[in-house]
Amino acid sequence: RCTVDDRVTRVAWLNRSTILYAGNDKWSIDNRVVILSNTKTQYSIKIHNVDVYDEGPYTCSVQTDNHPKTSRVHLIVQVPPQIVNISSDITVNEGSSVTLMCLAFGRPEPTVTWRHLSGKGQGFVSEDEYLEITGITREQSGEYECSAVNDVAVPDVRKVKVTVNYPPYISNAKNTGASVGQKGILQCEASAVPVAEFQWFKEDTRLANGLDGVRIESKGRLSTLTFFNVSEKDYGNYTCVATNKLGNTNASIILYGPGAVHDGGNAASRVAAGLCLWATLLARLLLDF
Repeated sequence: RCTVDDRVTRVAWLNRSTILYAGNDKWSIDNRVVILSNTKTQYSIKIHNVDVYDEGPYTCSVQTDNHPKTSRVHLIVQVPPQIVNISSDITVNEGSSVTLMCLAFGRPEPTVTWRHLSGKGQGFVSEDEYLEITGITREQSGEYECSAVNDVAVPDVRKVKVTVNYPPYISNAKNTGASVGQKGILQCEASAVPVAEFQWFKEDTRLANGLDGVRIESKGRLSTLTFFNVSEKDYGNYTCVATNKLGNTNASIILYGPGAVHDGGNAASRVAAGLCLWATLLARLLLDF
């Protein structure tokens, strides 16, 4: 807007050195710029659909009593934050280095923040366009959220999924007791990405599903070996092997009968049981002597 009075004889609007309007005559070829008011008290223009290229100085030039006068206004264009480029979802092996990128545009320039959306809540990670993770761990897998903020409008938020591959780790494998003629179930649970494949062995023989009255079921992290009708020959040591493309691991699991000495997979219990057995034998030898 430009306020004028009765002494003004000529008026014009300029953008930098380019004439937009001279009186009612339009000099600009931009159809977004229109004359809004040209009266004895006001000379105003209007710019539709403003973009960043419209930012800059605008000059209202008037001729009064043969003396030119000018009034200048600076147009500041604000732009909501917008993420224009962000890393794609990525899969890496544990221990690798990862760089996530999030480029944003806006006026004023937006602040870019990365957060790791873990199961423990939203943890602050970094305030930068680039997030670098050296020696990534399995706990650092999940979704990473990039947020661009400049207070002009609501933040622009995008997410990147990071999958961390790691070799199998057997987290649960317990010895189990079962009576002859009853059902017995051995369980083996392994964490791994990609999900582990399971195999069961007795001694050096791999067990097959449906043979010798056993059933093998593997789903997700858990594999079960089921004996529908336990016999004496079923008792003994079994090995669960979990494998994925990064490696394998195994665990020994015992199926025992009623009254059998077992340790529940605890090494300390095995040592205690061994010492107890030796102490009993030694006592008997001394008594016989």
